[in-house]
Amino acid sequence: MGTIYAVSTAQGKAGIAVIRVSGPAAFKAGVALSGPLPEPRRAALRVLRDENGKRLDEALVLVFPENESFTGEESVEFQVHGSIAVVSAVLATLARMDGLRMAAPGEFTRRALENGRLDLTQVEALADLIEAETEAQRVQAMRVLSGNLGRKCEAWRKNLVRAAALMEATIDFVDEEVPENVLPEVNDLVLAVSDSLRNEIAGVGIAERIRGGFEVAIVGAPNVGKSTLLNRLAGREAAITSEYAGTTRDVLEVRMDLGGLPVTVLDTAGLRAPGDPVEAIGIERARGRATAADLRVFLVEADGLPDFDPEPDDIVVQAKADLRPGGESAVSGLTGEGVSELIERVSTILRQRTSAIGLATRARHAEAMSRGLLALDAACALIQEGECSADLVAEELRSAIRALDSLVGRIDIEMVLDEIFASFCVGK
Repeated sequence: MGTIYAVSTAQGKAGIAVIRVSGPAAFKAGVALSGPLPEPRRAALRVLRDENGKRLDEALVLVFPENESFTGEESVEFQVHGSIAVVSAVLATLARMDGLRMAAPGEFTRRALENGRLDLTQVEALADLIEAETEAQRVQAMRVLSGNLGRKCEAWRKNLVRAAALMEATIDFVDEEVPENVLPEVNDLVLAVSDSLRNEIAGVGIAERIRGGFEVAIVGAPNVGKSTLLNRLAGREAAITSEYAGTTRDVLEVRMDLGGLPVTVLDTAGLRAPGDPVEAIGIERARGRATAADLRVFLVEADGLPDFDPEPDDIVVQAKADLRPGGESAVSGLTGEGVSELIERVSTILRQRTSAIGLATRARHAEAMSRGLLALDAACALIQEGECSADLVAEELRSAIRALDSLVGRIDIEMVLDEIFASFCVGK
């Protein structure tokens, strides 16, 4: 592979910009740009010059030997002043060097994958970490980036390889005495992996909600205070409010951080008999989005009832607490009364749902694990038929191993690599 370079920090003015060079000619490029390189992994201040000796900037230079860098290749990083002019001048100098080219989006990370520095689940977790907006998203991404899912997958694979080896032994020595019946051990190994896979698959849905965000819908009759409550939660005038019923005609969305969880709060149109076709569309959308949301907050007038049956976790509160002071489970978007308690209730319910989360975080993970589980279920059914099905059991076990290998990127990954790395910035 050739030598690539790119800016690894955000575009635009900043105090510092990091320019990364990686590949077989990285050290040569570093010497040409900054003179003698510092000792590996020890930063040193150097003057950067172009091919004519013109001073470009004064920068900190870091050197990473092969197998000790992010990509696994020889790498040099230049921490230059973050002005657009300085960065452009350094990049232009690198572009004129033989054997160097600008990195494609995600190419540094792709090389880390190809050089065994990361597995595919860690690559995806790195993308999630870069996009993380809340504490829950950061924690989830770091858990996978640390390699926990890859290690768990390796443990599954080790058990299945052991089981497959035992079944292969019965095939290879079919005409000879086998010391013991291997089926009980194989069955135990397969069941243990199957149970673990089921648990991981069950947690993917919640993990995806943490990645993409939960939806909480505010539901109620017209002019009950839904938009005022949304504005209070958002801390700004996100929705138009007025004394006239039916002001909200569409579903308004506000993204926020509630207790470290990513939440999109939905302000829906008031539920009533529509007065015109446009309002009817808004009410229909409101019902659809509210039904599909992860949680609903019903605002009701005093002694009122929700407009449709709440789910077990849904929250029902009295609206306009400022007009009825002292009421239990009441909230006012106008004065803020009861809002903190409502936020805590919502956060508690959503945090309880995240308790079932595992390590797998994406639909691709669930699909690979489901393929493996399907093969293991078939193997269990065959085991009940006895050793005459040993060759078929071994083949199902091999299928399960291949499915888990695709999870961490050992095989069958070319079809997903381009999509994954397209989401990365150029310098990553």
